[in-house]
Amino acid sequence: MPTIAVNKADLYKSLGRTYTKDEFDELCFEFGLELDEDTSESKRPIGPDGNEEPPQLKIEIPANRYDMLCFEGIAMNLNVFLGRQTLPNFRLVAPPNGELQTVHIGKDTARIRPYFSCAILRNIKFTKERYESFISLQDKLHMNLARGRTLVSIGTHDLDTIEGPFSYEALPPEDIVFAPLNQTKEMNAKQMMEFYEKDKHLSRYLHIIRDSPVYPIIYDKNRTVLSMPPIINSNHSKITLDTKNVFIDITATDKTKLEIVNHILVAMFSQYCAEPFSIEPVKIVSDHNGESRQTPDLTPRATQASSSYINSVCGLNESRESLSKLLKKMSLHAKPSTTDNDKLDVDIPVTRADVLHEADIMEDAAIAYGFNNLPRHFPGTSHSVASALPINKLADIIRLEAAMAGWAEVMPLILCSHDENYAWLQKQDDGRAVRLANPKTAEYQIVRTSLIPGLLKSIRENRKHAVPMKVFEVADVVFKDEKAERRSRNEKHFAACWYGKTSGFEQVHGLLDRVMLMLKSAFVTREDGLEGEKVRGYWIEEVDDSTYLAGHAAAIYLSVAGKATRIGTFGILHPRVLQKFELPFPTSTLEINVEVFL
Repeated sequence: MPTIAVNKADLYKSLGRTYTKDEFDELCFEFGLELDEDTSESKRPIGPDGNEEPPQLKIEIPANRYDMLCFEGIAMNLNVFLGRQTLPNFRLVAPPNGELQTVHIGKDTARIRPYFSCAILRNIKFTKERYESFISLQDKLHMNLARGRTLVSIGTHDLDTIEGPFSYEALPPEDIVFAPLNQTKEMNAKQMMEFYEKDKHLSRYLHIIRDSPVYPIIYDKNRTVLSMPPIINSNHSKITLDTKNVFIDITATDKTKLEIVNHILVAMFSQYCAEPFSIEPVKIVSDHNGESRQTPDLTPRATQASSSYINSVCGLNESRESLSKLLKKMSLHAKPSTTDNDKLDVDIPVTRADVLHEADIMEDAAIAYGFNNLPRHFPGTSHSVASALPINKLADIIRLEAAMAGWAEVMPLILCSHDENYAWLQKQDDGRAVRLANPKTAEYQIVRTSLIPGLLKSIRENRKHAVPMKVFEVADVVFKDEKAERRSRNEKHFAACWYGKTSGFEQVHGLLDRVMLMLKSAFVTREDGLEGEKVRGYWIEEVDDSTYLAGHAAAIYLSVAGKATRIGTFGILHPRVLQKFELPFPTSTLEINVEVFL
């Protein structure tokens, strides 16, 4: 969870009173936060003025509470929770002349960062602390919600130094020329990529657009550059403590997160405008289709929640009016529905992007009521008694049987490289593996579809031990499944590996026989398996599998009520597979899908 450091004296002043450490710790707990550290109890760094920095409170924030990533958000939410204020009414206000600023979106932006949003904060007053909080919030949104600027990037500009209408375009890097932030020399975008390669801060973002034929760029009416997202702003329009009017541009590859970032920024800092909590909208026009819209849209999201659901989960018996008052403490506007005697009509403000489901509303009601105040009693039904899932019971039975047969269990990671899962096993990519979108290392690129690579890597790392080595694993593999809610599904497999001076084929075969016998599946011929309607049996057939040595591999079939299903394969691994995994001795493996036995 992100940790936010706030000035202790300023926060207590905003909350209207001074707290002891234990009192504030209790307040944080009640709201769902955690006080990580009070620096007043330790030696603090020396500031530029030669004095110790003022005491800070370091507060851990839930990862999905983007509205609390800055001092302003923490103070506002705690004040609403304490009943000292209501949630502000964020509103759109047109400029005095009634003409909105306009941004035209070029069609080529769809090739690089297709989504754009913006807003204007008029007559804002910055202090040193407010300015630093404004910049810090952008950095934290970039790192948290925006996933290192890959999904969303933010640019802020002094509106008085630029002139609308603006344009968001995508151009070849050689055609983009401007002086980047805190630089006076102009350079083109390609030169900037080389210039910032050694920059500790910006170098981590260069890969996002470096290899694209076009780079995103934002111009004003006079072709003055505002920014080249997601890398850097122009030095011409940089904001300072004296900036009065802030133009915010936001580009993204994720439309939902684009608007969340816009909402959080303007909601937190519009309070410092001459007219508090007023935001000037901007008109956005897509040149390639003529569509236009205004951003930001501050309309609360309307939804409903069942009062009986909230009461039953929390063990309460509160009226709908009482629940509405509780939700008000969590910045949600709720009232009894006029069309359903059980429902609450709930308006979710733009600051609460974390509320996605009725369960989130129920959780907010429980926090507002107080977790320590919830009634404590034993459940009135036995349905809440925990029990193991059948698949996990089956896995434990297989695990115990393999261990009793003298095999050692290993537990490799579920992630592996693409080559380990396919090329090293001499298999073609079948498109069934779930890939990581932005893997940090080549070792962890996909979610495994077989347990074999993990077993072979475990033996490789322990190959100095005496042979033979007999290891097994009972765990999940993952496959893409477009019919599933999450477009993927888990499948429980059992795999074993023999590594020694002999092939161990008969050892693996013997383990298979033992496990199948324990699972009450008799060894039968193919003919008996397909003809016997009441028999559950298995048989093996020679199979040509590139992972295994030719003529030394067998497919395993299970027959239930006369229907045959292939459940796995075993055999002696091909020498080229052993070479890839750096294993000098012969190796035999077995892998079966155990879910078919349920």
